Amino acid sequence: MFEKKKLKIPLDEFINNALYHPKFGYYMQKISFEKDGDFITAPNISKIFSEMILIWLVSAWKKIYKNKRINIVELGAGNGDMMYQIVYSSKRFIDFHKKCNFIIFEKSPKLIKVQKEKLKNEKIKWLKNLDNLNNNPTIFLGNEFLDALPIKQYVKRKNIWYEKYIIKNGRTYSFSHVKCNIKKIEKNLGFKISSNQNFLEISFEEIKILKKLNNIILKKGGSILLIDYAYLKNKMSDTLQAVKKHKKVSILNNVGNSDITHLINIPFLKKIAKKLNLELNYNTQRDFLLDLGILNRAEILASNKNFLDKANIFYRINRLIDKKQMGVLFKVMYFHKKTESFKLGFK
Repeated sequence: MFEKKKLKIPLDEFINNALYHPKFGYYMQKISFEKDGDFITAPNISKIFSEMILIWLVSAWKKIYKNKRINIVELGAGNGDMMYQIVYSSKRFIDFHKKCNFIIFEKSPKLIKVQKEKLKNEKIKWLKNLDNLNNNPTIFLGNEFLDALPIKQYVKRKNIWYEKYIIKNGRTYSFSHVKCNIKKIEKNLGFKISSNQNFLEISFEEIKILKKLNNIILKKGGSILLIDYAYLKNKMSDTLQAVKKHKKVSILNNVGNSDITHLINIPFLKKIAKKLNLELNYNTQRDFLLDLGILNRAEILASNKNFLDKANIFYRINRLIDKKQMGVLFKVMYFHKKTESFKLGFK
């Protein structure tokens, strides 16, 4: 993956190679889903999750964009489950379905192949460059999109800031730290972040993508709805982790063969949103889905089922909304222009 036998690599570059290297990257070649894979996402757990996202989309369209053509763009669509269910279920909302261009923004050739097989009977467009979007308003969707972007980490020791690096020596990897200029980093960000912090975790790729999406929204209209692992503390912490077969492992082992993720810091995202002149509303996944009516939908689906099928439906819903499972750990984040506020799911 890295050609030199001995190498000092910035953490974000290491993560980017481990996940997105064209030949050896996890997302490019080896990603796997569900119980036999390394992880499972909400759309894979229950189709009702994607139905709730659709309800939100239809409601937003009626409130803000009614009678306009609109792009629905999923950012990093995984195995295509969410987009499949959104498109399939949207056919019940005839006017909405007719006005939608369904688009997937995906960089992994392997995942594009999986998605195209799943969505072969639907009218979907794949983009690798968002500059190729048409001039319609666009709602961007992302489920566990941000957490897969590379991050940098900085640690303060005796009032001196250091950036985390990875040392590659042959086939083994270890951590190292290099002194850095935190004021220069804050200048690049456009705001101060180091006050009252001993540790920083920043994804410059995340900022870059949000700026890109914001430019599109400012010119053409639209908003961004993201669902991800996230936390609310102002004080940042080390949330970097790797997952293999549903278990946490060291990011230095199984490089290219495990998923590497981090938690999103919402106070930091709010600073980015403010810098972009966007509003950021957020809610727990639990309260968002309850507000959308997930339990009512589950009752309808379960009404004519036998006991085991009913139990399975509610077992899956519980995984999504239970406070000890995904209900609180996951947050739903809604970025929008100040003139296009929409409250459903964020009361």
